Amino acid sequence: MKSLHRHLLTAGLLASLGLAAVAQTQTPPAPPVAPAAPRAMHGDHGQMDPARMESIRARMEERIARRLGELKQKLQIARGQEGAWESWTAALKPAPFQRPDRAAFERMNTPERIDRMKAVRAQRNAEMDKRLDATKTFYAQLNGEQQKVFDQEGLRFARGFGKRGHGHHHHG
Repeated sequence: MKSLHRHLLTAGLLASLGLAAVAQTQTPPAPPVAPAAPRAMHGDHGQMDPARMESIRARMEERIARRLGELKQKLQIARGQEGAWESWTAALKPAPFQRPDRAAFERMNTPERIDRMKAVRAQRNAEMDKRLDATKTFYAQLNGEQQKVFDQEGLRFARGFGKRGHGHHHHG
């Protein structure tokens, strides 16, 4: 049971890792943006500056692509496993983000807002389930030695999760 829990945790962490980033876009990365004061990255109405958001997204995608490349090398993916690798990384791509309509949300009454939040949560959970299931399917295609590497790499990513260096974590 402990092993199953570890495998599920590892799969979830790898899936969450960014695997959002596997979405390899054809657009060139945005030029580096100088660090801005926390308030400076928001516009007049509290929305993120689109250029800053694009820069952050591009850096995240680069980081995840690099980590996936490292994982692929460490796993020593064989030619016969390339299809499984491609299917797995494709399944990790996130659904396009749609900014919520703030005005519509403000017009809703409390029960309607709750229902909307539940629907969004259900959608996110379904997307995560898809990634987790794809991870389990991919994991099953690995040989025993590759599975050990996959397990260890998942733990390495898990240990680094809280150490992203952003400096603006929310504490409750």
